[in-house]
Amino acid sequence: MAEGQVDFFNDTGGYGFIETDEADEDVFFHMEDVGGPDLEEGQDVEFDIVQADKGPRAENLERL
Repeated sequence: MAEGQVDFFNDTGGYGFIETDEADEDVFFHMEDVGGPDLEEGQDVEFDIVQADKGPRAENLERL
């Protein structure tokens, strides 16, 4: 699993991006993939990276 930090989170839209050394660009995530309370910018997370149509996307995201 990759580790990173929430770089941006839009609580209205329920999506954001994770900064990680495991990918060349920030990794997209949607709260439907996370469950539980909203994430906050700067929060450490662990996740799997999958290639989606628009770029890397986080799955199995867990808070650290």
